[in-house]
Amino acid sequence: MALAVRSVKTLIPGSIFSGDCRHARLHSFSVPSPPYFRTRSKASATKMASTIAQGRPKTIDSHLHVWASPQEAADKYPYFPGQEPTLPGHLDFLLQCMEEGSVDGALIVQPINHKFDHSLVTSVLKKHPTKFVGCCLANPAEDGTGVKQLEDLILKDGYRAVRFNPYLWPSGQQMTNEVGKAMFSRAGELGVPVGFMCMKGLNLHISEITELCTEFPSTAVLLDHLAFCKPPTNDEEKLAFSDLLKLSRFPQVYVKFSALFRVSRMSAPYEDLVPLLAEVVSNFGANRVMWGSDFPFVVPESGYKGAKEAACHISSEASLSSSDVEWIMGKTVMQLFQGQWLA
Repeated sequence: MALAVRSVKTLIPGSIFSGDCRHARLHSFSVPSPPYFRTRSKASATKMASTIAQGRPKTIDSHLHVWASPQEAADKYPYFPGQEPTLPGHLDFLLQCMEEGSVDGALIVQPINHKFDHSLVTSVLKKHPTKFVGCCLANPAEDGTGVKQLEDLILKDGYRAVRFNPYLWPSGQQMTNEVGKAMFSRAGELGVPVGFMCMKGLNLHISEITELCTEFPSTAVLLDHLAFCKPPTNDEEKLAFSDLLKLSRFPQVYVKFSALFRVSRMSAPYEDLVPLLAEVVSNFGANRVMWGSDFPFVVPESGYKGAKEAACHISSEASLSSSDVEWIMGKTVMQLFQGQWLA
């Protein structure tokens, strides 16, 4: 359904939200949060009980990156040639930002800066096993070696998600080729969701995603950054957003409400995303939507804490319930990765 943008309040960073956006000083969140939804398993119940015991629902960032500092790159974790980062994204900086933003945990997505060398991210996961979950990068090499690499990263190094970057596939090949289907199928067998990065537009990849979801319904899917759908201004963009909403017919599909600066046409707090979030939640349900920052790229845009505040502000303007906000800001990703972020 089409939703008109309502008049919105001005967000003054740091002045409206106090740590946890579900207890923000806004009219939509002035009432106590309702009890947690009935959970589906004992593990989930235990997890949620732990969350409640800590006094506030956990905030989990579903999408960020970390890469080596220049010194670390020189000593042990080299950048992939031609992919040297232009801004800091090392672990200490990330931890500082998360502490300032009151974010409890995160899903780390393997950055292109290290391409298929996962050693830096693996070291971070081993150093902070209760704080971070790893999303590896699929290697779609034509010889099929990426399938074994995927298995090793999951079974030996503990990664719990995998990213499909369609622009890494060999020229003229699609994610639905033999290698792509082998990796997508294997991910489902291992209980690992597949994230799609449709940076050049969902319209270029909707048929591939639809085919994979149809053929392999047991593989969970994450659509990064609202599938790169911006607030529609023409028929092509309206079709792309409509295609995104239609993917809700697949129960295994989740949407990342992430990298808001990439999909908004406005500056923070990205108020033009209000109707988009409202429609996504209406179609998918809040328990299939998750917030993500896209650190460190977000830092020069809104700041890390500002990214979280913007998501809360948009949720308020979309008149989402406090329980919906809890799902988006943490419960959805916690439910997807059972047994994580309990400590």
